[in-house]
Amino acid sequence: MPDTIVIPAASDFHIHTRQDALMKMVVPCIAKGGVSLCYVMPNLKPPITKTEQALAYKAQLESLAPDVTFLMTLYLSPELTPEEIVKASSHGVVGVKSYPRGVTTNSESGIESYTVYYPVFRAMEEVGMTLNLHGELPSDVDQDTCVMNAEEKFLVHLRQLHQDFPKLKIVLEHATTKAAVETVKALGDNVGCTITIHHLQLVVDDWAGQCHNFCKPVAKFPHDRQALRDVILEDHPRFFLGTDSAPHPSHLKECAHACAGVFTTPLAIPYLATILDSFGAIDKLRGFACENGKRFYDIKEDEGRIREITLVKQSLSVPDGYSFGDHQDLRQGTVIPFWAGKDLTWRIVN
Repeated sequence: MPDTIVIPAASDFHIHTRQDALMKMVVPCIAKGGVSLCYVMPNLKPPITKTEQALAYKAQLESLAPDVTFLMTLYLSPELTPEEIVKASSHGVVGVKSYPRGVTTNSESGIESYTVYYPVFRAMEEVGMTLNLHGELPSDVDQDTCVMNAEEKFLVHLRQLHQDFPKLKIVLEHATTKAAVETVKALGDNVGCTITIHHLQLVVDDWAGQCHNFCKPVAKFPHDRQALRDVILEDHPRFFLGTDSAPHPSHLKECAHACAGVFTTPLAIPYLATILDSFGAIDKLRGFACENGKRFYDIKEDEGRIREITLVKQSLSVPDGYSFGDHQDLRQGTVIPFWAGKDLTWRIVN
């Protein structure tokens, strides 16, 4: 394979851009990581449940990264109505994100039942908005549900939602299991799936006891990771990049109850190229990171805004941390990235 690759800047269909000082560090890193289009998650404090909130947040993001396209979403909650869906769609909001209550960061306002939202889903189907699903059930000892099987047990809900709303675009976010891959492949063309950078590399042994690799959903078994890799090798058009890059200050990771999240934004495409190359899939980089997601969402970007990036096969050391804000305690003002201190084999040179 060539030692130089030229591709369009990538699209990240699942990113957490945070708020305040952390946002001011994260957002300028997006373009540096080789990404020009982002699908922004709404789990802020408070969550984004109204059109006006989404538009105000988008303006903040654009002021920090004017060359990046930000696609905005709303948080599925009892406050969301069919009327708000119509309003949001008319203002360019693209999707609605569903979090089961309590399964991950800032999901305290998440849902407990899907059927009560069927009027909202019907409105989304009519206006062409996408439903983005965090595909896990909350842990429940009585139901034998824990982090290792929470995704697989959720898939019955994905199948039911697709059956009840066959024209609704649905994206299963950050798949981690062979069962999830097989389910998405078996469903219709309106069901897509994002895969993160870190889930293409990690298995359970890599996060158990290693806080900076801990995320939700957790990485699973080697055969699950292989299924994620295989569907990329297959070049399946309904699977595409969503990094789920989720920065946390190091003191909230290096503690007894570590926050869930892996930070990959500043080096997103070098990470991805390095990992794809490791299992013989570097030729799938363009389709997976640049084309499949846009095709699924039917996104037409202004050609003049699409920049090219050049990757070369050269060693690149991942920084030990990224600083933000003004904190006397460095741990409160530092985010530790994925693979901190390790070397990548691909870098961006423009």
